[in-house]
Order: sequence, then structure tokens, then C-alpha cells
Amino acid sequence: MGHLHRRNGSAPYDAVPRILFLVENVALARDHRLRKQAEALVAEGFAVSVICRRDPGNHGLAGVRLYEYAAPADAASKLGFVREYGYSWLMAAGLTLRVLLTEGFDAVQACGNPDIYFTIGAPLKLLGKPLVFDQRDLAPELYAARYGRDGGAVHRTLRWLERVSYRSADHVITVNDSLRDVAYRRGELPPGTVTVVGNGPALARTGRRQPRPELRHGRRHLVCWLGLMGPQDRVDHALRAIHELVHGAGRNDTHFAFVGEGEAREPSEMLAAELGLRDWVSFPGWVDEEEAFTYLCTADVGLEPNLEEIVSPVKGMEYMAFALPFVAFDLKETRALAGPAACYARPGDDAEFARLIAELLDNPERRAAMGQAGRLRVEQAIAWDHQQPAYVDVYRRLLDREVV
Repeated sequence: MGHLHRRNGSAPYDAVPRILFLVENVALARDHRLRKQAEALVAEGFAVSVICRRDPGNHGLAGVRLYEYAAPADAASKLGFVREYGYSWLMAAGLTLRVLLTEGFDAVQACGNPDIYFTIGAPLKLLGKPLVFDQRDLAPELYAARYGRDGGAVHRTLRWLERVSYRSADHVITVNDSLRDVAYRRGELPPGTVTVVGNGPALARTGRRQPRPELRHGRRHLVCWLGLMGPQDRVDHALRAIHELVHGAGRNDTHFAFVGEGEAREPSEMLAAELGLRDWVSFPGWVDEEEAFTYLCTADVGLEPNLEEIVSPVKGMEYMAFALPFVAFDLKETRALAGPAACYARPGDDAEFARLIAELLDNPERRAAMGQAGRLRVEQAIAWDHQQPAYVDVYRRLLDREVV
């Protein structure tokens, strides 16, 4: 059913606290938050097992046991999502039972979305195994962003699943203050049961890379978008802003790279073609971390066209880590995250978004100042180095034991 990789190291698994991670919608290789969490726990003496989709890049994370299952086809419809999540749930449930009967574990972390893995973790609480719910996004809001509507049967079901996930968990982890407040309000949770653990990059991985001029495709400037490419990421707004720059303002000195993979990549490529942007835009697809960070070290400006009010954009944190100023829509958590490291357009205003890109490209001194401000925010507060202690402390308190 799954493939097991033994943990390196001399300490036997039954001698240390053991944490089991359940994640459905992305492989360990592509979930940077999960990798940082696993590495943090291993560094503090915990044993970690991960159940997730199979991916060649999953391997090589020292100290982690890996249980994989074949990834389902990406769904393109609501019925397809039901099939995808149903299959993944069955595989995860089977592998959880296998881990329970072989190596065992002391606590479970369910990583949304979707918010369905409480059905696996909650029964295990009867065996004294606490459940942690790591909420990165709000599933009901993601559904509304994807399909443009809320309040229907599916939306109500997602709200119910979210609420039960909150209520089933012994502790909830969120990525920012807005999501923390949502968890307390919707879950009606008692004080002290939600911890904010940000998703910033690890400082040790953010050293400067040598810029590669060929990534500019022969043009003076490079503007970059980086991340998982879903419908909620609104790459369409960025492309329409580029259309304004290229065909409206006649700007032809800039190449735009959309680095990443996901279900919105193909529609985005089609839209770029429809807008006549083939000569100015590229879609390199998924690249490894080293290549992704080389793009950021070569770029002049980053793009964050997301329109989700309470999301702390991971790509924004990565831009800031590499002193890359970026343009975003003016949203509460985006502004709270980036402050002076970004320029902000009115939400959904593609023309203003384009104007701000042009202004940054034409002002290298301003870009440098914004980049330095962003890097300083990462170093002082946002980096994973500052988030890791709060994360590890959740498990120390839940398990109420010292780790050796």
C-alpha cells in the first residue's frame, strides 16, 4: 500500500516521542511548511512519520519515515474532488493503521486542506493520541474563490467539516492572527488552544545565489511569480496587468516568469496566449528550491496577485527573504506581512497593478530600499527560525514530556 523508508540515526523509535503527519493535497517534496515542521521536530529529538502522495522528491529528508501512496489525478470538477479526496482518505486511513500496528506514534498532525482527516485522527484520541490540526487556508473561502459562490450545500458542508476539525483537535495551529481569530470564533475554542506559527523561510537557505542573466530571455528586467498555481492564486490578474504594460503602455524591456505548477497553469498559459503575451511570458513549471531561489536572485520585481484577504502569502515571504520588492493587492494580511517591502494596488485593479510594476522597474533606488526593508523583516521576525520554537512547544506541552 505504501513504501517505507527507515529513519537514519541510532535512537530507536520507541525511545522518543513519535509524531505522525497526514497530508492529502500535496506531496512532502512540494510542501515546504511540512518539511520545515518535520525537520524542526527531528532536530529536537522527536521521531516523525509522514503519510502523503508519492513523489520522487519526497526522499532524502533525514530522520523521517515516509509512507507514500500513488497520487490521484488532479480533479477538475466537484465530483472529481470527491473521488480524489475519497481515494486519498482511504489510502491515508489504511497507512495510518499500518503505522499504528508497526512502529506506533504518540500524536497525529492533520494538515489541511481538505478538512477531512479529523475522521482518522479523532478516533485515535481514544487511545491517548492527541490530534493537532494545522490549518493553512480556509476551505470554505477557497471553494468560494474557486467557484465564485458560497452559501450552497457544498459550502455549508465545508463549514461543518472545518468546525468539526477545530472541535476535534487538541490543539490548532494557524499561520497568522486572522486565521487564529477565525479558529476561535468558528470553532468556539477555549483560550490557549490555538497557536500562530508563521510560514517564513529558514534563514540558512536564503543565502544569495548568483543571478543568471539568461533567465531574463534577452531583456533588461525580469519580473517573477513563484509558487503553487491554483485558481485562488489569481494569476489571471497578473497576466492582465502584463497585458496593460506590454500592449497598453508599449513596454518591451521586461520578461515575466511564472515559476510553479498546479491546476491553474494550463488555463494561465492559454490566457497568456489569448492576450498576445507569448513573447514576454514564460511558464518554467515546477523547479527545485535552488533553481527557484536563483530566479528570485535574478528578478527585479515579484508579483503577488492573490485576492484572499486573510492569507499570508508564502511567495511574499520568499520575495522578502531575497530582498525582492513586490507588487500586491492591498489586503489586510499581505500588508501586515510585507509593510514597506511591497507596493499595493486596489484589490482587483489590474491597471494600477501594472502601473506599480512599471514604477518599480524604473526606480532602482526604491527597489533596493524596499528589498532591504523586506529582508530585515524576515531576519527579525518572519523567518522560520523565529516560528520553530512555538511549533515544537505545541508538542512538548501536548505530550508533557522531555525529549532526549
